Amino acid sequence: MSMNSLIEQAARRLDQLRQAGAELPTDSTTPVAQVAASAPEGGAAKALTVSRHVDLDLPMLGRAGIAIPHAPRSRVADQFRVIKRPLIGNATGKGAMAIANGNLVMITSALPGEGKTFTAINLAMSLANELDCTVMLVDADVTRPSVMSTLGLPPGPGLLDLVQDPSLDMASTLLRTNVDKLTLLPSGTPHPRATELLASEAMARLVGEMAKRYADRIIVFDSPPLLLATESRVLATHMGQIVMVVHAEKTLQADVMEALSTIESCPVKLMLLNQARESTVAGSGYGYGYAGEGGYAHAYG
Repeated sequence: MSMNSLIEQAARRLDQLRQAGAELPTDSTTPVAQVAASAPEGGAAKALTVSRHVDLDLPMLGRAGIAIPHAPRSRVADQFRVIKRPLIGNATGKGAMAIANGNLVMITSALPGEGKTFTAINLAMSLANELDCTVMLVDADVTRPSVMSTLGLPPGPGLLDLVQDPSLDMASTLLRTNVDKLTLLPSGTPHPRATELLASEAMARLVGEMAKRYADRIIVFDSPPLLLATESRVLATHMGQIVMVVHAEKTLQADVMEALSTIESCPVKLMLLNQARESTVAGSGYGYGYAGEGGYAHAYG
């Protein structure tokens, strides 16, 4: 058999595996033939663990203010186009400096009720529209998970299960969605020692695997509020970028400063002002402001 025939056969096998829902590496260091050979003909679903597919109720999410794909242009969608740009640059190595684990982005807040989960979901949706990256949205608020319920999905195995059982295949807990390029990882089975699990060596290894396994994937973590739970502070030590959501004209400056002091180890820390108000000649609106060490960019609605 010629080399061209072997390549064509391997390419067909990869297509079969992807259609079966298998999680496949996207970096160029893994030979095509090596991946294709991992599953015999007719046995893609058995040879590799297949992620479950779920359908998001996109019209319902749109009514709830989520910037869903293929919807008419909206203020929220435009705001997140601005918000995601520096995150993508840092994640892909195109920012001002190289950042370790730059593709791991944690969304948090100082206190509950500031809009972090809404932000995390909208950011993941916006990133999924990019041509050159895929997105995994992780519900890392392991004590009060809300990503799945916000998306209208039931809870299931996920992050904590992977930390407890290193032999568990990550693909078995991932949920492929009807939003192209968007995958979900639930918070997993509740555990009384969740903080210790997130601080364990097993968690460090898992996060390292998540960061390096797929070269084109940006992973968004919806984490607990920094001043409410210690889990978020532990999680922050593994992140390359942190976005702290602040409810404009509501969150006290002292709380913001205290929350920022708990994540000093992260190389990139940005603040996103939720419900920021901007008065103009024509009127006023509410939206997002985006601040960081490099300055402040307006993204108001």
